[in-house]
Amino acid sequence: MTRLDLQARYASIDEATPDERSSSVSGLLDAIRRLAPMLNEQRAAFDELRRLPDDVFDALADAGLFRLWLPKAVGGPELSPFEFMRVTETISAVDGSVGWLVGNGAGMSRVGGYVAKAVAREWFSDPRAFVAAATGAVCTATPVKGGYRVTGRWPFGSGAHHASLFMALAAEAADAPPLCCYIPRRDVTILDNWHVSGLRGTGSCDFEVRDVFVPAAHTHPFLDLKPSDPGLVYRMPHVSVFAWTISSVPLGIARGAIDTFVELASQRRSGATSSLRDRESIQTAVGRAEATHRAARAFLVAAMTELIAATDIGGERLLKTRPMFRMAATYATETAVSIVDILAASAGSASIFETCKLERMARDVRAAARHVALSPNNYVIGGRVGLGLDPGSSRF
Repeated sequence: MTRLDLQARYASIDEATPDERSSSVSGLLDAIRRLAPMLNEQRAAFDELRRLPDDVFDALADAGLFRLWLPKAVGGPELSPFEFMRVTETISAVDGSVGWLVGNGAGMSRVGGYVAKAVAREWFSDPRAFVAAATGAVCTATPVKGGYRVTGRWPFGSGAHHASLFMALAAEAADAPPLCCYIPRRDVTILDNWHVSGLRGTGSCDFEVRDVFVPAAHTHPFLDLKPSDPGLVYRMPHVSVFAWTISSVPLGIARGAIDTFVELASQRRSGATSSLRDRESIQTAVGRAEATHRAARAFLVAAMTELIAATDIGGERLLKTRPMFRMAATYATETAVSIVDILAASAGSASIFETCKLERMARDVRAAARHVALSPNNYVIGGRVGLGLDPGSSRF
């Protein structure tokens, strides 16, 4: 069996569900293949600018990569969770920052299924619409006639520089349930504080608003959601769906690291008589990377499959399924970090140079793993439920 035959076989295994091979996603995957050369050429600018260049963002938006979960009723593709995963993984394998923004931005296009259709059509009438969301703080929402006056500052607004709309959590009081408040770019101040190691190109800056009026129609509950669209993704637990939008990014980065390392190991090293791939230790590293990647991905797909089944059943089954899904997301992330670390170490000194993709992948996958939705605390919640205790948190 040739190397190309093996790669084709691996690719078919990666497509774990029929949904991932549907025709509706093929155009998006083709677009990613066309965009890959531009992303590779401009990658250095991502670090320098600490956000995506405008032409890169526009190209991604024009390809429809930020609208993956926009309801069909308002002109979106409304991909299945597995189609979404396939697209996000594929773009993350090309570049982690781009994948992170696709996961976050396309994931937030699902807000079209939580607000009135007229509001959703207005927000997404611009094909380059992008929703930057922040859930790391809950600030003040003062009730007034027709809506709320909102004031606050929120961290980690991924894609803030290109956002047309910002979602921020706010509440009437400290013990009140939080609301998702959607605020237009003109009312938002972006604070240029995204000086980080990994995912530098995401521009995930803090943002703030001061006494801005938000109509009630531009808000909805954060946890107790009542969808305006009957689609599956809008009926699923909101916090679980949010974790899904980013959990496939580390897996995609790890997939890209495997492909990058295979190419690197196939090249003859300077001063050596053979290539890295002829060493048994290198062969073992690639074999283990493939095995652990597929195992982690299979667990995540299985957990989402069960979450889908439990969504309409509810009750005890959904209660047990949600923490299992979150553990799968954390496990996938930890596995991705391990894969990239092992391959970078196996590549030796080559992986410390910025010219080597593994250098950036190592930074990006570690930054992604720091997200609270992928935290090791998910094991605590899963363990509590498994022991018959309450989850100890509402955010799972």
